Amino acid sequence: MLQSRCTHASRRQDEAKVSGAPLLRAVLSVHCAWSSLQRKVSPDNRLRPPALLIAKMRLLLLLLLCLCEAQSQVATRPNIIVLMADDLGIGDPGCYGNKTLRTPGIDRLASEGVKLTQHLAASPLCTPSRAAFLTGRYPIRSGMAAENRLGVFLFTASSGGLPTREITFARLLKDQGYATALIGKWHLGLNCHSKADFCHHPIHHGFDYYYGLPGTNLRDCKPGGGSVFTTAFKSMVFIPLQIIGVAVLTLAVVNCLGLLRVPHAVFFCLLLLAALILGLFLAFLHYFQPLNCFLMRNLEIVQQPISYDNLTQRLTTEAAQFIRRNTKTPFLLVLSYLHVHTAHFASKAFAGRSQHGVYGDSVEEMDWSVGQILNVLDALQLASNTLVYFTSDQGAHVEEVSTKGETHGGSNGIYKGGKGNNWEGGIRIPGILRWSGVIQPGQEIDEPTSNMDIFPTVVKLAGSPLPKDRVIDGRDLMPLLQGITHRSEHEFLFHYCNAYLNAVRWHPRNSTSIWKAFLFTPNFTPKGANGCFSTHVCFCFGKFITPHDPPLLFDISKDPSERSPVTPSTEPRFHEILRVMREAADSHTKTLLEVPNQLSLGNIFWKPWLQLCCPSSGLSCRCDREKQDQRVSR
Repeated sequence: MLQSRCTHASRRQDEAKVSGAPLLRAVLSVHCAWSSLQRKVSPDNRLRPPALLIAKMRLLLLLLLCLCEAQSQVATRPNIIVLMADDLGIGDPGCYGNKTLRTPGIDRLASEGVKLTQHLAASPLCTPSRAAFLTGRYPIRSGMAAENRLGVFLFTASSGGLPTREITFARLLKDQGYATALIGKWHLGLNCHSKADFCHHPIHHGFDYYYGLPGTNLRDCKPGGGSVFTTAFKSMVFIPLQIIGVAVLTLAVVNCLGLLRVPHAVFFCLLLLAALILGLFLAFLHYFQPLNCFLMRNLEIVQQPISYDNLTQRLTTEAAQFIRRNTKTPFLLVLSYLHVHTAHFASKAFAGRSQHGVYGDSVEEMDWSVGQILNVLDALQLASNTLVYFTSDQGAHVEEVSTKGETHGGSNGIYKGGKGNNWEGGIRIPGILRWSGVIQPGQEIDEPTSNMDIFPTVVKLAGSPLPKDRVIDGRDLMPLLQGITHRSEHEFLFHYCNAYLNAVRWHPRNSTSIWKAFLFTPNFTPKGANGCFSTHVCFCFGKFITPHDPPLLFDISKDPSERSPVTPSTEPRFHEILRVMREAADSHTKTLLEVPNQLSLGNIFWKPWLQLCCPSSGLSCRCDREKQDQRVSR
């Protein structure tokens, strides 16, 4: 009986090693030692006093050794490094099949770790996807899912953002004694009521240190890079000016012919209106870049507008310095690249080197940065105690085409669609994890996983309990990564297009099938295209979608490109499958609570009282402390 208990305890010790529970291992070791001591007693269950004293002392010594080991294990909790690309397609890295882009850094990470081939973004857009990633919750739960066309923040002086009531994994790791830093893109808001409250800033979401772009990288941020507002300019500026011009000309002709007497005030008002529209348009063009594209260090603006000169090198240097400052303490580093979101940029060392123009140059420069971070870990001998995770916030933006007709979007491989929609190309993203000595290298896992899974994974590794007062939609990845289980814990996943439930994914426990049912699909334009080129990104309601009743059903395990929908004639269980998925969707929606929408029109529009500018820059909002600091350091 005692032998079986100790054998069971030994098995639990192995499990404790996997789960990183050193105190449990110590208790189990002492349990086995005590069982062994009991088996060595004399027939009358009595040891002679000297022998009993020696046995107790040995047991006490073993307990002390185990506790020391446990304390040592607690002190060496893994460092966490997250490397997040922006708009990188799953078909871009070499380890996912690309033969023409050079990505040795990312490929090395995959060869030394685990490659997830069905890793899914919780949303196909930047802002909601990043909110879900940091909180482990669908963005609809935090109010980070829009009900209008604009699904992301475009202005830094918006009042919406990641609510302070949300708990990020950075906050929980900080509470566990981790040093935490976010370097690069944020895109989850800045201020609520005043330009000094910084309620949505990374510093107030668990990051000790921040260096990066608080908004997002847009074409408008780079001189000569074009504009994302072209359609808006057409409808709000050019067409109204044309109408006013025609009206003035017509009234002038009618007045000259004596057919109608037109007061001079009418002409004055029309011309004043035209001047106002034109003036606002020119002011927008002049001020958008400095007001929205700036670099911050913690709460201070250090470069306004942002300069793209060696920007990736600067971000990489900041990341490397943070690692070096924290070799003696566990740390969390989130390096959130601006690559490969437009506007594209690359330093002289990478410009013109790739086979895919400026997009390829950006990918290869980002890959260089990944390699630099891995080299720093090797140099500091931290690789065996650091979990590294590489991913993208969503799929490649296939509609990104320059005014010259150059393709500025990436590759989603065999998958349909891209950023902004829930076809596989929009949500299936690279997912690579490496932890030398803990995760077996060279693995490939084709189970449904989510970027929300990083939350419970790193929180548990840091020794923190998961929040009990809210639904956490992510699942701990470690059992899957270490081969303890071979199936994902996600039986169902729900794909939202902004605030609208778009599709349901079901991986039945007793089947290899992966069913995906679309409640609606976007209308690609022009017809036959692989995206919504007329609107630059797909929208989620009204004339921009086609509803499906019954839902459009695919078996992703057999048709990952989503080319051939399943029908009642090809799948006898068609209606039963949809019934189960409807019930799951109903159960899921019952768990949703009503929360303020952070991406409402009132929250995303520009508010002048929230606008940040360099101190002492006046109305120009221009400064460059980066260059000043470089001169001083020289």
